Amino acid sequence: MNEKIGEVFSITKDNQPIPGCTTSKVVNDTLTYFSLARNTDISAEIYPYYKMIYVLKGQLEVYGNNGYTKVVKEKESFITFTDTPIGIRTKDGVIYTEAMIRRTDIMNEMIKPGEVFKLAELLPYSEGKIINMDIVHNDKMKFVVMAFDEGTGLTEHAAPGEAIIFALDGEGIISYEGKDHVIKAGENFCFAKGGMHAVKASKRFKMALLLTLE
Repeated sequence: MNEKIGEVFSITKDNQPIPGCTTSKVVNDTLTYFSLARNTDISAEIYPYYKMIYVLKGQLEVYGNNGYTKVVKEKESFITFTDTPIGIRTKDGVIYTEAMIRRTDIMNEMIKPGEVFKLAELLPYSEGKIINMDIVHNDKMKFVVMAFDEGTGLTEHAAPGEAIIFALDGEGIISYEGKDHVIKAGENFCFAKGGMHAVKASKRFKMALLLTLE
């Protein structure tokens, strides 16, 4: 994975737009970061797979044929259509992530291509419980959202593959290889394959996790 391992970081802070430019960073075979400066765009192209967009900062507009547009704002997500021209543009600048979803992947019925949604609002908190929702998965990848009530957590275990956390709401503690790291909404954390880690919600805490397997 082309990212920091074992420390809290911010995709947003590390990928600020360059004036007049569009910038991308490939993290692995599934995930890419994009930062677009104000009044820039990525031309509409046809893809044989879905793309799940998650806006970290700013706002973008997805556009296509026959005047099709869809605005996606900060903290919102959107899944593009396949086999139809799709482009991205922004008026004031945007930082977002893009995850590739194959047509054969299993997608949760709660989300549908062409609809805007918020990852943090897909599942509720529940007293004394941890709630888990698989968003999309295949034999090499899983993208999941989790909601931890305050005081709940996952005991120490080894990561079966490389993983990146997106803290969506609240605050948690990531224990990684014997060291505790406080993580708050808007921050990120990566595990290496085999990395020993645990998660505890110091407050109510929601996170998304992208796990990739070899």
